[in-house]
Amino acid sequence: MKSLRKILVVTVAFAPSPLFACAACYGHSDSPLAYGINWGIFTLLGVILTVLTCVALFFVHVVRREESLTDKDSPPQNSPDA
Repeated sequence: MKSLRKILVVTVAFAPSPLFACAACYGHSDSPLAYGINWGIFTLLGVILTVLTCVALFFVHVVRREESLTDKDSPPQNSPDA
């Protein structure tokens, strides 16, 4: 009897139901909630792209600075005529 009850509880818990759908997924796609979710997604994408761009530009800056410092500090090259 206990195993039957456990099977019933597990079956009911994992059974798909439209009651578990969120308001964004189950509703009108032109509602203010959908527009708000879209703006939230675009805002997060903008923040992530801005941060990743700044990180990439920082590494470009570091590489260029390192190249410019090594060019100034390197000894002069001997010419093949000497």
